[in-house]
Amino acid sequence: MRIAYLHGGSIPSYWANNVHVMRMCDAFASAGHDITLYAAPGTYPADDAYAYYGVRHRFPIRTVAAPDHSPAGYRQRAERVRESLIRDGVPDLIFGRDPYCLAVAADVAPFVYEVHQIRTDLSPPETEQRLLAEPRLARVVVITHALAQDLCATYPQLDPAAVLVAPDCADPPRPATEPVRLPGRAGVPRVGYVGHLYDGRGIDLILDLAERLPGLDFHLVGGTPEDRDRWEQPCALANVYFHGHRPPAELPGYFPQFDVVLAPYEEKVYLTGRLGETGRWTSPMKLFEYMSHGRAIVVSDLPVLHEVMTDRVNCLIRPPADPPAWADAVLELVGDDELRRSLGDEARRQVLDRYTWRRRADVVLAGLDPSRVVGGAGPA
Repeated sequence: MRIAYLHGGSIPSYWANNVHVMRMCDAFASAGHDITLYAAPGTYPADDAYAYYGVRHRFPIRTVAAPDHSPAGYRQRAERVRESLIRDGVPDLIFGRDPYCLAVAADVAPFVYEVHQIRTDLSPPETEQRLLAEPRLARVVVITHALAQDLCATYPQLDPAAVLVAPDCADPPRPATEPVRLPGRAGVPRVGYVGHLYDGRGIDLILDLAERLPGLDFHLVGGTPEDRDRWEQPCALANVYFHGHRPPAELPGYFPQFDVVLAPYEEKVYLTGRLGETGRWTSPMKLFEYMSHGRAIVVSDLPVLHEVMTDRVNCLIRPPADPPAWADAVLELVGDDELRRSLGDEARRQVLDRYTWRRRADVVLAGLDPSRVVGGAGPA
């Protein structure tokens, strides 16, 4: 199938949503589809986007810029994307997360709309409602059951049968990955965190744990230079190491170095710049990457995370506002080799069975025949 993926984000960039998009395009290519990605120009200085993200396939990437970062600018960009789609040859299916581009290109081909949050930032506000009523909408993909329920409640005209839940995923680790050399004390257990450093990610909890547990070394991998400075400059703890942003292709070298990994999401999980709050619906990619590497995880007790995580089966779950409980969990894992192995092994098994990008690519397209899309997912 010829698929056009429409994305409003920049490739390459710092942001996790672009990792998701590149992984999905790579998985579509692995499944034998002819995939072309339409994205905004890169904002991160990488010469080779494919190497930066560590994807296996070099599918075409068409970059289309917006004249400015306003709703009107995004709509102008959407018109340019539509023109490019037609010029490149009309695809069999359009897939994407960009409501502006999908709305403008809705008459070009049947499309799948992937949703990661209830959008309240669109202009005009009814943009998403109109998109969901388009007759050529073939399917809506969401990342959690909680989001599926809220989306259907927000848009009662949406047919629940057209909404597919497909959590985020991870690739199986590549056998030849070289571990990185980490600073710190020899023989001291390492506690790791991989991800952004903005609000809602529990960075203050990690630093609290480092102060409570001076016999362990804590490593934080990720974050823009500005966010790293915000946390690192006032931190006087000798057992905390900030590594800053690393290209996604390099991250597999970090995970095996950690004895325990943390996913300390707060009840309100914000996007960069607090542009949106997604704690009710989140499906963190880094959590699946922890699992794929067989790490022993301590994760926050958020209702949505129970869709994937089970206490003492593939992780330890602790309340996000209870630092002593987190400290006890970390110490329990550090002191119990068998528990670390059993949790990590089960987490890895679940990813390989249920949560690979390649499997997700098959799931989100399963049963779709673009030539027979006539009624869409919205109201008749």
